Amino acid sequence: MPSDPSPLISAEGISRRVRELAAEVSKTYAGNEIVAVGILKGAFVFMADLVRHLTVPVSCDFIRVSSYGDAKTSGGIVRFEFDVTQPLTDKHVLLIEDIVDTGLTLSYLCENFRTRKPASLRICALLHKPARTRVEVPLDFVGFTIPDKFVVGYGLDVAGKYRNLPFVGVVSEDEKT
Repeated sequence: MPSDPSPLISAEGISRRVRELAAEVSKTYAGNEIVAVGILKGAFVFMADLVRHLTVPVSCDFIRVSSYGDAKTSGGIVRFEFDVTQPLTDKHVLLIEDIVDTGLTLSYLCENFRTRKPASLRICALLHKPARTRVEVPLDFVGFTIPDKFVVGYGLDVAGKYRNLPFVGVVSEDEKT
């Protein structure tokens, strides 16, 4: 039977940091309405908590992309599984991501979203794993910088498991396969 992931970031730590991020986002966008675009599936828990703490008007939309396929590491080829349902032209867009590691997917998404002519485009990521960076992407709001470990919980998964954990935890090497 698999062992439980070892906690890396507690539920309380996440909750506190999400409130701080929401305050930063609200201050940055003061006086403007934003379109929060969650990158599914991993960002859904983070996005739900973040938008509940925003003090600016916000509409929510989602995209689902895949760059992993069945692999545990990104191959760098991004495939849209579904796209936003509203026009983004002249809107203030906040892309919400669960984790940024290689930067390949987010770089592609930023290029794609810029072609839609938003008034502004910013990125909010719960986790940043700089040790794996292959493409630098400017991150406007970051919850936590983490070491090069495979993490799950708070929306992140391995083979569909652990998304429901209230904390971010590290899985053992044998758990990833």
